[in-house]
Amino acid sequence: AFNLVPLAEIAPDLVEPRSGKTVAALAAAIPHDGIVRKARAIHFAANRQEEAPEVRLSLNRVGVSSVKHVIRLDVGGRERTFHGDFTMVADLAPDKAGVHMSRFSELLESATLDVLARTEKPVRVEDLTEQIAREIVASQGALRADVRLRAEFDLERWTPVSGKRTEEMYTLVGIAHADAHGARRVVGVEAEGMTACPCAQLMVREHSIRELQEAGFGEADAVRAVDALPVATHNQRGRGTVFIGAAEPYAAELRAEDLVEIVESSMSSETYDLLKRPDEFFIVNKAHHNPKFVEDVVRGILARALDVYADFPDSAYIGASQVNYESIHKHDAFAEAFGLFGEFRRELRAGVHVDVKTDLATWLGTRPSPVVSL
Repeated sequence: AFNLVPLAEIAPDLVEPRSGKTVAALAAAIPHDGIVRKARAIHFAANRQEEAPEVRLSLNRVGVSSVKHVIRLDVGGRERTFHGDFTMVADLAPDKAGVHMSRFSELLESATLDVLARTEKPVRVEDLTEQIAREIVASQGALRADVRLRAEFDLERWTPVSGKRTEEMYTLVGIAHADAHGARRVVGVEAEGMTACPCAQLMVREHSIRELQEAGFGEADAVRAVDALPVATHNQRGRGTVFIGAAEPYAAELRAEDLVEIVESSMSSETYDLLKRPDEFFIVNKAHHNPKFVEDVVRGILARALDVYADFPDSAYIGASQVNYESIHKHDAFAEAFGLFGEFRRELRAGVHVDVKTDLATWLGTRPSPVVSL
């Protein structure tokens, strides 16, 4: 009975071959004692999240982080599949005990399924983060929401001398904020390279000239000899970041490959996972002929981006940062800069120090936090 009665509900016309009777007829002929029909879903009247908390204080951000999900995005006009890492947060009013945590995952699942179901080309990273942020505001009854997505992607590269094909890994980043007034978003990349220290190189150069003079070379010959050779210095691997935010149609011009090129070309040299000996010599020699402070890298990123996107309005946002993993120190070196295109253009054209520039949170219309930072 415990098998037959439920089966009669879902397949009453199914015929049992030995008796020739339908399942419904067999179920009607037996007692139903002890069989209780259970609801197909469990419903609870209580909703603790919507109740008032013991301490009635609002919270700036509540949500989930390190949510892993496979996504399909448009990168450079080509469809790519990523393993994305999401952070999704919303503000919480003082009269609510908590947010509905499961809704974050539901929204992400719905948004990514919607992307996978598209017949046209997949969305850009900034479109996806904006869509999720808008839906968080609606589903959580929140005043504002922030979403951050990080996803590793590869680009095809060739080593500089041996011409060996290699795939280099980079990080694509999308950040979006949504509230009752609308939404804003930025897109960025993180890329690695190397820098050679100009300060130590200058000291080695001066010392080498003195050594040559003490060995009998004239000053002019000593200088000429040193300038003809790469000069030693310490070098280190660095990680650079650039974020750019602009309204359409300008946002459509932002390509991950171009942003990677801006970051890599601002360092002393690009780096590769695969290097044959001629390639190794090439990048070391290149870096030592192109020494950079960590500050130089950030300024280079800004200058190149302002040049590449010269048509962007003054209201567009740009942020850049660089971390050098120092080789002779036990600490790392760091620099960053952020502001509007117009603020940096003013400094370059008029030589005016714009002391207070627009940060990312302000441009997005939200509040500072690790979710909306460089």
